[in-house]
Parts: sequence; C-alpha cells; structure tokens
Amino acid sequence: MPKIEAFRRFFLPCIHPGGSPSPTPPPHTTTTTKKRLSTSLRDDLDDAEPKKQEQSEPSTPIASMAPPRSSRTMVIGTIFGIRRGGHVWFCVQHHRLSTKPSLLLELSIPTTTLIQEMQCGLVRIALEFKDESPDSGLSQCHLHLVPIWTLFCNGRKLGFAVRRNATEKNKLMLKTMENITVGAGVLPSGFGSEELMYMRANYEFVVGSADSESFHLINPDEGPGQELSIFLLRSR
Repeated sequence: MPKIEAFRRFFLPCIHPGGSPSPTPPPHTTTTTKKRLSTSLRDDLDDAEPKKQEQSEPSTPIASMAPPRSSRTMVIGTIFGIRRGGHVWFCVQHHRLSTKPSLLLELSIPTTTLIQEMQCGLVRIALEFKDESPDSGLSQCHLHLVPIWTLFCNGRKLGFAVRRNATEKNKLMLKTMENITVGAGVLPSGFGSEELMYMRANYEFVVGSADSESFHLINPDEGPGQELSIFLLRSR
C-alpha cells in the first residue's frame, strides 16, 4: 500500500492538469532578484571609485618632490677691456640690437692676464657670493642684482667682480657692435685713451637654481676649441 500511495501522489498531477499544480516560484521573485543584482552592482561601482582615487593620490606628492629642471637659453656675451692697463668686463645681451645689457660685470682681472689664461685653451671664472647678513635681502634677490662677487679664475682667487650699470660709453660700444654676433678684434680709439679689445660670441646660459647660473662659450665650427665658462654661485 505505501507503494501505491506513492505512485498516486506522483502521477495524479499529470492525469488531472486542472488540479492544484506543484508550487513554483512566484513571478515576482525574478524581479526581486534583478533588483538585488543591480543594487549590488551599483554598490560595487560606488566602492570602486574611492579605491581609484586612493590609488591616484600618491602620484601627486611624487610629482611635487621631483627636482626642478634647469633651463637653457642662448645669449650673446661680450668680453672686452682696454688693451694695456685695463680690466676685463663681461656683458650679457639677450638680443644683439639691445644697448641695455641684462648683466654687466667689471672683473678685477687685468686684460693681459686673461689673454695669458686663454692661451691654455681652458678658462673657468667662478664668481661666489656668501650672504653673511640675513637682513640684507641679498640671499633672496635675483643673482644679477648681487652687487659684488669674490672672483676665482682657474682655481685662483684674483680679486672681485662688481655689477655695473651701462654707461653711455658702454651703450655706444654695444651700438657699434650690433652687427657682430661672433668675432674678436680691436675697436678704434674713441672709447678711451687706449684701444679696446673685445671677444663676442654666443653663450649657453644655464639656470641651475635660484642660487646658481652659468655661461658657456659656444665655439663656431671653424674656430679653435676655446673653453670658457663663467659661473655665478651664491651660498647662504
């Protein structure tokens, strides 16, 4: 009898379709499942956005910690001085037609001494400034505004260098040489009692930081290999 009752419970729904069907999941269950699925996806997306922001945040301090890159530009540099008994001057122009130099320095090196140093093919002039007075403001100003420097030439201390403002005689000299980009020679008398020697060329101007700059002579292709560099260094 138990077997017969089992067959009856199994086959009666098939023979009598009008009977109560076996329980099936309600149709709204699928809708509920979809709603839960979409909600979970939105939650995942909401959770993923902060993670992306957290991963991108460390890149900002890394970029800010990177050291500043040095800038390089081309300028016109003129070294000049009275042939006998005179001192060397160094003039920097950003444009050859401008009679107002961006930097004009009078060096205590005699012209004849610089000529002797240049015969070796290597000249390195270092101008150093140490601000020993915190209240002077010279540790924060532009390097071209420092009034006086300690001068070294090829490792030897040879005096000082002083920043000067261009005089009418200096402006006349630059006006005379405005058509010269690269060259060396002697200007006729008229700029003083003696003839004026000059060497004019392109220089690579390198700004390493707020406390260091340098000028490097660029030799023409057909000219001799003369290495000449001038450094401005400030220590605090």
